Amino acid sequence: MGLKNYLIITILLTGNPLLAQEIISPKFGKGLFNLVGKDSTWTMKVGARMQFLTTNSWDINGNGDFEKAESSFLVRRARLKFGGYALSPKLTYKIELGLSNRDMSGTSQYTSNAPRYILDAVVKWNFYKNFTLWAGQAKLPGNRERVISSGNIQFVDRSILDKHFNINRDIGLQLRHHFNLSEKFLIRDMFSISQGEGRNITIGNLGGHQYTARVELLPFGKFTEKGDYIGSDIKREQTPKLSFAATYNFNDKAVKTKGSQGTYMENDSKEGFFETNINTIFIDTMFKYKGVSFMGEYANRDTNRATAINTDGTPTGDSVQEGSSVNLQAGYLCKSNWEVAGRYTTVTFSGNGYTTNQYTLGVSKYIVGHKLKVQSDFSYETIDNNTSGLLYRLQFDIHF
Repeated sequence: MGLKNYLIITILLTGNPLLAQEIISPKFGKGLFNLVGKDSTWTMKVGARMQFLTTNSWDINGNGDFEKAESSFLVRRARLKFGGYALSPKLTYKIELGLSNRDMSGTSQYTSNAPRYILDAVVKWNFYKNFTLWAGQAKLPGNRERVISSGNIQFVDRSILDKHFNINRDIGLQLRHHFNLSEKFLIRDMFSISQGEGRNITIGNLGGHQYTARVELLPFGKFTEKGDYIGSDIKREQTPKLSFAATYNFNDKAVKTKGSQGTYMENDSKEGFFETNINTIFIDTMFKYKGVSFMGEYANRDTNRATAINTDGTPTGDSVQEGSSVNLQAGYLCKSNWEVAGRYTTVTFSGNGYTTNQYTLGVSKYIVGHKLKVQSDFSYETIDNNTSGLLYRLQFDIHF
């Protein structure tokens, strides 16, 4: 064996640092790795998160007997996240991609029949003092439960209030601002104008735009590490913290059953869609103190014309989901990082007049906060006291 070949084999076997280097990553839960430009004019933090869910459900008939049992295993969420700044820390960005089937669902002719990979793609410019302009696709300043990341919620999944009334993500502009009334009393105000069709729409605006305004009052100051948008009192606030907020959303000439969400209301008009104006109101609060947490939300949606019709006045079969909902939930986080939480949600639709009540008991073990946790919950649901069902869920969550 020649000297040259001997040296090559020796380098490969000894793992010479000239060929391989250990990559130092941030602390667990703070991203996979951070990139910084050579001249420090840009940064990028890369992260990943996954949720694995198992579900069991049972219907209960009028005699109190169990029937129609179902079970499933699911990769509920699998996502990649990128964020940092460009040129200046005042110009930041966020990109979040959803890779699971649930994340990409909702393909249609209005999204070019393509998977909806993009969740967030937004640039944020702090252009003057406490004013920040957002441009791109992101969550609107809607109900608190929706704005809380699905990886930071208190139960396995969000409530049925959020399921039926949230305004979720859209493409457009947002202006955000904050100021102090006193040393502690903080006020945040937000306004957005967006396309009104939801995320990843590729064929343009079908009806009018939607406009959203939100105000938040924090009389006792900021929560620790943005805890007003994290489920559970993970940081165990040492002084009481309270946030009270209200949101108003107006979707002009909406063509979907839930404004920017739901299904399209097609008809035989020249435009091809039934158009109506939809108003949505949210009122919510968050309280935390020494492991105790409480969140309450109220939602209401109404419209000037709820039933979709054709040009001759005949109903198309679609209608706006008008109604209201209340969600109340509370929990206590023990020092061992086990938490017990309860939730009550009621939803009433005015169009068909039925009411759904759901009662949920949840138990969570936070191993590394919300970054590594196991959550389980059990729900009992009734519809107009005529039909009912049980739902059990178990979920494992990991964030890098």
